[in-house]
Amino acid sequence: MGAIKDCIKGNKIGSVPVWFMRQAGRYLPEFREIRSKNQNFINLCLNSELSSEITLQPIKRFDLDSAIIFSDILMVPYALGQEVNFIKNEGPVLGNLNMDNILKANKESFSKKLSPVYRAIDITRKKLPKEKSLISFIGAPWTLLVYMLRIKKGDNNLNLNKLNIKDLKLSDLINKLIKILNIHIQNQVDAGADVVQIFDSWAGLIPSANIQDLCYSPNAKIVEFCKKKKISNICFPKGIKLKYKEFNNFVKPDGINIDYEIDPQWAKNNLTDVVIQGGLDPKALLKPEDEMIEVATKYIKTFQNTPYVFNLGHGLLPETDPDKLTTLIKFYRNY
Repeated sequence: MGAIKDCIKGNKIGSVPVWFMRQAGRYLPEFREIRSKNQNFINLCLNSELSSEITLQPIKRFDLDSAIIFSDILMVPYALGQEVNFIKNEGPVLGNLNMDNILKANKESFSKKLSPVYRAIDITRKKLPKEKSLISFIGAPWTLLVYMLRIKKGDNNLNLNKLNIKDLKLSDLINKLIKILNIHIQNQVDAGADVVQIFDSWAGLIPSANIQDLCYSPNAKIVEFCKKKKISNICFPKGIKLKYKEFNNFVKPDGINIDYEIDPQWAKNNLTDVVIQGGLDPKALLKPEDEMIEVATKYIKTFQNTPYVFNLGHGLLPETDPDKLTTLIKFYRNY
């Protein structure tokens, strides 16, 4: 079953499990070697063998309890026919949104386009030790729309009325994405994933008046689907600050990943009936070793004797020294 799934399901395990968001990525020299030979990021994600190899790189290097499949949340708009490019030093840039493609999308066409992703999961699961979990993931509807509609991510005063969606309500587009994402989740689990993480990375952009419609409700519908299908799930509504409590009470996920702006003691006191994951600032791993350990100890002490998954409040940074990660994991294991 795997340590992460055991923890989320409330089963007793020998120690608190640990993994890290973006543990397969640019900070690893072995990843950079593969990436240098594969400049097109989408094509790399669609290379089942290489995707699996990258997924397993951190498992071979570190004492981790889970792998997370190497892919990207933007494989969904790609599969829906939207152009997706990853520009160096700029990040993802998407082409114009073709509403006809979105509305006409069906399970067969969508699944076929992402079949290499599902094959990568199958390959990885067969190579991964049984005691280790395999996590798959999706981007929540709102976060996908931030990219698909090219919403300015630095806009803290977002005016939803200005979003350019011709002859279509935002709610209709979200509901269509929920159906597609549920298909994507089921396909990943059928291929061998144990747990799904739902990244709402841009939830912090949503005005308070709209957060239920654009964040809580879509996440809740996806979690409801997961629970109906007995799929272990973790939500990560990054940037919503103390609304985490309201989110947790509304959505009722199996697990919730807190970001580094959330005080761990507040999370322990206010996020009930859920397994808490993460919180550690990735920048802590850029500090001197003693300072890194001091910050990590705060989380370890706070969540002692509590269902918890040791992780970060965001993904590992490219400039992270892999040896620092080794040190952190050893400290955590021996605490």
